[in-house]
Formats: sequence, C-alpha cells, structure tokens
Amino acid sequence: MDTATLWLLPALPLAGAIVLLLTGRYADKWGHLLGTALALASFVVAALAFADMLGRDTADRAVHQDLFSWVPVAGLQVDFALRLDQLSMCFALLITGVGSLIHVYSIGYMSHDPARRRFFAYLNLFLAAMLLLVLANNYLVLYLGWEGVGLASYLLIGFWYHKPSAATAAKKAFVVNRVGDMGLAIAMMVMFATFGSIDFDVVFGAASGAGEGTLTAIGLLLLLAACGKSAQVPLQSWLGDAMEGPTPVSALIHAATMVTAGVYLIARSNAIFDLAPYARLGVVLVGAVTLLFGAIIGCAKDDIKKALAASTMSQIGYMVLAAGLGPAGYALAIMHLLTHGFFKAGLFLGAGSVMHAMDDETDMRRYGGLRTLLPITYVTFGLGYLAIIGVPPFAGFFSKDRIIEAAFNQGGLGGVALGLVTLLGAGLTAFYMTRVMLMTFFGERRWKPDTHPHEAPAVMTGPMILLAVGSIGAGAVFVFGSSLQNWLEPVVGAHHGTETVPAALVTVLALGVVAVGVWVAYSQYAQREVPETAPDGVSALTVAARRDLYGDAVNETAFMRPGQYLTRALVFLDNRGIDGVVNGTAALIGGLSARARRVQSGFVRSYALSMFTGAALVAAALLAVRLW
Repeated sequence: MDTATLWLLPALPLAGAIVLLLTGRYADKWGHLLGTALALASFVVAALAFADMLGRDTADRAVHQDLFSWVPVAGLQVDFALRLDQLSMCFALLITGVGSLIHVYSIGYMSHDPARRRFFAYLNLFLAAMLLLVLANNYLVLYLGWEGVGLASYLLIGFWYHKPSAATAAKKAFVVNRVGDMGLAIAMMVMFATFGSIDFDVVFGAASGAGEGTLTAIGLLLLLAACGKSAQVPLQSWLGDAMEGPTPVSALIHAATMVTAGVYLIARSNAIFDLAPYARLGVVLVGAVTLLFGAIIGCAKDDIKKALAASTMSQIGYMVLAAGLGPAGYALAIMHLLTHGFFKAGLFLGAGSVMHAMDDETDMRRYGGLRTLLPITYVTFGLGYLAIIGVPPFAGFFSKDRIIEAAFNQGGLGGVALGLVTLLGAGLTAFYMTRVMLMTFFGERRWKPDTHPHEAPAVMTGPMILLAVGSIGAGAVFVFGSSLQNWLEPVVGAHHGTETVPAALVTVLALGVVAVGVWVAYSQYAQREVPETAPDGVSALTVAARRDLYGDAVNETAFMRPGQYLTRALVFLDNRGIDGVVNGTAALIGGLSARARRVQSGFVRSYALSMFTGAALVAAALLAVRLW
C-alpha cells in the first residue's frame, strides 16, 4: 500500500461525520447514504491495503506515514504518525467490514427516526476514532483515538437523550471510562519519564533496559485502561446500561469497535507485558474473573440485549485471559476477537430484527414461537448461537477451543484452574445462549394481542446473512495451517510451547460441558412453561445476577460514597479551616484598623491634648528615674 494513502482509512468516515454534522437538515434525505458509502469506501481501502500487504515479504509488510509534527516540544517530539502492520490490518478489516454492514442495516432500522442523519454522523465518527486508535504509531495518537471512541460512544448510547435512562447510561459509560482513561494517561507519563518517548518503536525497543517494577506499573496502568474500554472487572458496570442506545450501536460497540480496544492495547503493548510477569498475571486474573462474571449475569437476564451484553463481557474476558498468557495467547486473543466480531454482530442485529418485529419489546418472556414468522432472523441468529457456544465447525469453536487448550497448557495447578474456569465459562455460555434461543424462537407465543411480528426488510436481513456466513467459516480460515498465528508473528512474537494436555481431550471436555449447558437450558425452558414474569422464589445467586452481581452497589460503596464523604470533609475544611483562617485574619486586621482609626479624629485640640499628655508622661517618667 502506498504510504501516502494510509490516512484515507480514518479520514473517509471522519469526512462523512463532518459533512453530516455541518450540513444539518439539508442532508436529511441523503445523509444516511453518504455515511454508508464512506464507510464502505474505507473498507475498500482496507481490502486493497490487505491485498498489497499479502504481496510483500513478511519483513516489508508494515508501513508508516508521518503526517505532521504534532507536539514539537524540546524534550517531547511526537509526530502525528500512522502505522499499518499485521495487527492493525486485522482490526482495520474488522472495523470497516463489520462497521459497513452495520451502516447498511441501520438504513432500515433507523428509517423512521427523524434524527437519522445525526445517527449516521455519529456512526462515522465512531469508525474514524477506532481506526485512528488501531492505526496509531505512538501512544499519544492512540490516546486521541481512544478518547474519540469514548466521545462517540457517549453520543450514540445517549442518542435518544429525551429518555432519562438513555441520558443516564451515556453519562455512566463516559464517567466509568474516564477512570480507565486516567490509567492510559498516567502510563504515557511513566513511559516518557522512563524512555524519553511515547513512540511504539522507542518504548518497545528500550523496554528490556527498564526495571521490572517500572514495567509492571506501566502494564497495570494499561490494564486499567483496557478494563474501562473493554468492560472488564472492576470497570464493567457501564456495559449493560449501554443497551439504551439503538441496537446497531450495540452491535458496533460490542463487535467491531469499543470493547475490542482494550484487547488491542494489551496485544500492541506485548513487549511491555512480556517483561512484566506480574502485570500479565493481573491481565489473566481480570480476564478469568470477568468471563465468569459476565456469563453468570447472562444466565439471569430477560432483556435480550442485556443478555447479549453480558455475553460480550464474558467473551472479551476470554480474549483478555488469552492475551495475559503472553506469546502463547496473543494470537489466540485476536483470533477470538475476529470470530466474535462476526457472530456477536450477527446476534445483535438479529436481536434488533426481533425488536423491529415485536414493536421494540426486549423482554424475552413476551416472545416465543418466532421461528416460523421470522425465518431469516431465526436461521442467522441460530448460526451465531452455534458459533458462540462453540459447536464445530462454527467460528467460535476454533477460537474458544484454542484458548481453553492454551489455559490448560500453562501447566501446574494454575493451568488446571484456568482451564476449569474457561470450561465453566463455556458451559454457562451454552446455557444462557440456549435460553435466549428457546425463549425467543421456540415454545408458546407469549406476545401481546396487538403485536404482529414480521420479518425485517432486505436492507436489514442482508447484513445478517453475510455475518452468518462469517460465523460459519471464519474460525477455520484463521486456524488452517496456523494462518493467523503466522500472520501476527512479526508483531506479537512466536510461541513454541509444549502440549501438557492433549488437544483432543480438551475438545471432548469442552463439547461435553457445552452439551450439559444446552441440556440444562432445554430442560428448564423447553420442557416447562415460561412464566410472563420472572419467578420470585429463586436463589440468592440468581437475584445477584439479575442485579449485575451488585456491580453498581460495589462501585457506590467502594468509590462513590467515600468520594462523597471525602468531598464533604474537604468542603468543611475549606469553609471552616482555610476560609476561617483567611477570614479571621481579615476580621482581626479590620477590627484593629477600626479602633486605630478612632485616634485619627482630625481635631487639632485632640492632637494637642495627646501631645501634652504624652509629654507629661515622659516628663513624669524622667523625674521618677532621677528621684529613684
């Protein structure tokens, strides 16, 4: 690819966002078409770049473009520079490809929304920011894209801002992500203090000369940033509420853009994590906890979008765990990220099609029997379902199965524990996704009498079909001949580990656990009547799962309440302490001045009397001294 045209990848959707926002209502009739066309144009540029990259030798595949000097400070020289290598190429294709399909789908989904032009402007802005993030050649440009993604997510989650719940969800996502963003900002400061630069090549090249403590600190700060963007524990609480945005937004955030940013950051910074084992351990623990955390929540959600949101949290947990395994897992994390991009986007768009048919109803307890009325949605959603639970030969089987193998192959009790966690997550995934399928497409029809379900138009089902095709075959393409591992090797390194647990045994165990999860869900939701409301007599774990395992309560107790008390204490100290000293000093001086002012009366006789009195006192004192 000609380095002079690399900037077109983020510039095309950015241009669409600018045009649609500045032209206002004059673009209402054609704005959605322009936004979609520019997203597709960016995908064409990415595809051409990929074809060109395939034709190059491995050592020559990475290309760079320095656009201009951005921060020309004496001690800090930062260029606005882009890099397209094997890692960023994977993301560029995913972002523009899946993003373009979501744009096309949105033409039908948002057809009756009066603010459709603004919606497509925000979608274009989202693509541009995410592309800038993954194409950055240094951490400062990455940070610009990072914050752009946060802004775009705020605008899209709160798109229907007239709804208090949407406005609150947007603010919550924005605030929680600011916590993680501080981690990235401080990490850049530590990098500059340590290496004198925040350029990827300089930082990664000099990392081996830094102390392990410094690298651990940088790694943990980067992990904090990843937790915010990728909704990992403890910064996961915003993801479920983010479903208040239009469904295409959910698909874009969960499949192609925002939540994948944290995984990209860890994989891109592999040179740091490889030298900081404790930071990598933190990554593994966060991923392991989150994959179970999200899966448990998904088992108890009746809202179809929130069930899929919890699923995303869990699947990203698999990716983060794999990335924490170091060279053994970086490529596996990206593989699962790519396969997840297909089937999760398809699942969300399928959920949007169901909502479109059910008058925007999201409660699965009011669905049932939709497979005959929504045949295309049923088949495409079903293929995504088979992919996410890991049924061969669908995409999720190849990527998730390899992560489970890598976890077991860590060896020792730690490897066994990680392997069991990933297996348990696979079983829970099979349970809650089978539950979604059964409650939505099977069983008795439980919708309201005035609801008339109907299949979505072709502009919506077309992207769903293409994503279903990816859900079928993407995993095999990435695994065949270790193609993805070989492709990413120049960026994330090679791994030649030992197989401590036979792969065939892991596959059998995984499929067995998945079968158990499917059977439990079938026995509970296919062989029993689904009540219109969730039953009250349930376990404490189910209650906790319905309340997102008390994530909000923990944040309020651990952070918000202490923050409020600290703020009140500081205000009291400021008002009564600092202001008290300042105001008291001013009052003292004012009082003394008022009393001293009485002496300056302006009457000559008073001054004469004062002089006479003073002279008399001096004379008396002198006389007393002489007599003494």
